[in-house]
Amino acid sequence: MEPGMRLIDKVAIVTGGASGIGAETARVFGAHGAAIVVCDVNDAAGEAVVGGIEKNGGTAIYRPLDVTDEKQWDALVTDTEERFGKLDILTNIAGISGRDPKQNIQTSLTAGGLLEDQTLAQWNQIMEVNATGTFLGTRTAIPSMRRAGGGSIINISSICGIIGSFANAAYHASKGAVRIFSKSAAVQYAPDQIRVNSIHPGFVDTPMTAPGHANPEVAQKRMDATPLGRFGTPSDIAMGCLYLASDESSWVTGSELVIDGGMTAN
Repeated sequence: MEPGMRLIDKVAIVTGGASGIGAETARVFGAHGAAIVVCDVNDAAGEAVVGGIEKNGGTAIYRPLDVTDEKQWDALVTDTEERFGKLDILTNIAGISGRDPKQNIQTSLTAGGLLEDQTLAQWNQIMEVNATGTFLGTRTAIPSMRRAGGGSIINISSICGIIGSFANAAYHASKGAVRIFSKSAAVQYAPDQIRVNSIHPGFVDTPMTAPGHANPEVAQKRMDATPLGRFGTPSDIAMGCLYLASDESSWVTGSELVIDGGMTAN
């Protein structure tokens, strides 16, 4: 491994790669020598991320992906193996909060409504993207990683997968599912040298959290709960992904990497 280059000769799929944590993770992986397949439903933004990686000397392609679509996952992994010969890393980053996408400023303290106000359709959509999408990606990647002699699957959960709050029960449930699913998959596929870990971000400045942080009351409440006194950045989480993707974490599986500025310790 070259000094400073931690993913030489590795191939990675990054979902949610068009913005926020996904985009920064793709950039970091590319800077560390991996070939990246950037996936999202926002084609223009995804292509822009790929262009930036290539401009900096990295290798990347963009592929559209609806993480809830089983056939699209099958085609994506097949395409990745045909293009790059293998798959070493999967980062399941794509996710939704359940907030109305037209809402530019969050009007309540949390992104989702109270449990009694959530519809079945809202519940299903959040679970399908956040939990089922992670299941489909993990399941589809396993045979490819087995052929490669092992791999690393990194599932983005949340501090909301560890602790609760007074609202947005569907989001919490979905992220809790990702947490425990990751542990089960880790145990099942350890004999194949396929490592599965979850990352639990706190309050990070991303397009998903922007409406909440645009509300001074919401932003202050979240800041007050964060001992390090600042919101996280996508880079803070991407560096955690880099560690779990690299061989430096070769004895790490079934773990929870909490990156939250100290919130859950408070």
